[in-house]
Formats: sequence, structure tokens, C-alpha cells
Amino acid sequence: MQEAGNGGEEERSRATSNRCSDCMQEEDMELKWKKVVVEGKKVMLVPYMQEHVATYHAWMQDPALLDATASEPLTLDEEYAMQQSWAEDPLKCTFIILDKERILEKFSPGVPHVEAMAGDVNLYMNDLDDFETAEIEIMIAEVCSRGRGLGKEAVQLMMAFAIDHLKIQRFRAKIGESNGTSLHLFKGLGYEEVGRSLVFKQVTMEKFIKDQFRDNLKVFAASISVFDCI
Repeated sequence: MQEAGNGGEEERSRATSNRCSDCMQEEDMELKWKKVVVEGKKVMLVPYMQEHVATYHAWMQDPALLDATASEPLTLDEEYAMQQSWAEDPLKCTFIILDKERILEKFSPGVPHVEAMAGDVNLYMNDLDDFETAEIEIMIAEVCSRGRGLGKEAVQLMMAFAIDHLKIQRFRAKIGESNGTSLHLFKGLGYEEVGRSLVFKQVTMEKFIKDQFRDNLKVFAASISVFDCI
């Protein structure tokens, strides 16, 4: 995870809350992200909870992951503070990715299932001039969960959730030039390069949602369930 944009945060929060009220069903708005579970064939997307922080912090000690996600190292206390701020921020939607093959016993909503943590997938809604565009990012941190299609499914699940519940029509991904895995993943999902930063060595890719692609994602959207984790 990383912060995407700064300044005018209070104004953006108000605008995004108004946007969500308009485009989400009332009960969905009240539940927000921390009460949503999205299930696919290989992964489950669950809210980022305090119980996940220690493992997430351990992941982010890896210089390769820091470089791939353009993140700065944080202390454990800073990581806990970041988790709390993200849980309360209507501009950011973040899920921990659980590898279903590594879930011990039966999945239980509201239980963190730390043993199955594989990575995270995030959505940023910071553009007040374009409420239908959001930035998306994905990280599969656990080596044993890589190379099995978990990242692709997690992105598809997040997109399906965002299209149905947030009315997002265009997704944007900013990827380091050296991150061949992510570049390949998003290209395979139909994202096209729209820009390149020589300074940040970063490629910007976008996907505009058309009717046929939306229909293809309906199977993922049908797997979204809501629960009370409090």
C-alpha cells in the first residue's frame, strides 16, 4: 500500500462521501469496505484489519517489494496508524488477499485468517474532476502464492466490486518499468499504456470498461457478500 495523492484531503473526503451516497445503495454505503468480503475461486478479499498489520509490516521489510510498490519503509507503530487511517478513509478501498488453499479450517467472516495472507489489492478515488476513474494496484507478497493466478483474480474481483458498487468506469494502474509481472498482468486484462514517466520510471496504463467486459465480470460481482465484522 502507498499513499496516492495529498493536500485538500478533507475536501476530497467530503466529495467522495457525496459521490458514494449517490452511486451506491444506501445499505452498501453504511457498511463501507470494512464489512465486505469478495470471494473468487482462488482468493478471498477481506478488510485490512489490525491483526494483519504485523505480517504486512514483515512483508514490507523486503527491498524488492518496497521498490515494486514505490513505498517507503515504516515502523510497526506507523504501520498500525496507517491501517487505522485507511480503514476510515472514504477515498481508499483496500483489501487483504487471502489464498483459499492456505485457509485453515472453515473461513469465518470477521476472522483475519492471518495464516492465509497473500498480498493486498487497493483502489484510490482521488480525482474530484472524474468520479468514474480510480487508480488500482496489486501486490502478491507471499512467494508460495505467486505464479498461480491469484493476482489476476484479485484484480478482477476488485474491478467487479468497483463497477457494481462505486460505478467506476475507468481504471488506472501506475507500474514501475521493471515490474514485468504487473505489466504483463494488466496488459492481459486489456489495459493499455497511456503514459510513461522517465523521472519515476513508471508506466501508466488504463482500462475503460465497455459492455462486453462488464458482462464478463458479472460472475465475479455475483460473489460479493457483506458481513458485520464488529
